[in-house]
Amino acid sequence: MNIVIIGYRAAGKSTVATLVAQRLGWPYLDIDRGIEERCQMTLADFWQQDPEYFRTVETEVVIEMCRQDQKVLSFGAGSLIKQANQEAACHNSLVVYLQTSVQELWRRIQADPGSTANRPNLSRGGIEEVAEMLAAREPVYLRCADLILDATLSPDQLATTITSACESTPD
Repeated sequence: MNIVIIGYRAAGKSTVATLVAQRLGWPYLDIDRGIEERCQMTLADFWQQDPEYFRTVETEVVIEMCRQDQKVLSFGAGSLIKQANQEAACHNSLVVYLQTSVQELWRRIQADPGSTANRPNLSRGGIEEVAEMLAAREPVYLRCADLILDATLSPDQLATTITSACESTPD
């Protein structure tokens, strides 16, 4: 079984996934870092060059990483757009959605100096983009999630809840 952490950018997926992996003694895999490694450029640069090919490579990385066992994976905010990625994420995994408000996500994005440089704008940018993208993606997050957590809780609290859920989930 794997643990798959999903949610919008700045929800805390990487931070929480790292803590969960440490607590379980499992390797941590990040879909976005896997894409960057494969294409040898930032997500923003790769997306700008060819959004369709970006999604193709993303699906390859998702499927490869999800085929493994006893891993903690953090998905990119848009990684669940494609049906194949939803199926891969949900197979033999506890899928955890870190849910929070548009306002909190925007606050976190603004506080992250690397966000603009490393993550592509998908529409007009700003809080309007966050609202638009979250409205489009949240139904998929909710449909795939086995566990929905309030991402405003501390990373430690979230990691504790996730590891407890994992330990009580039969393989």
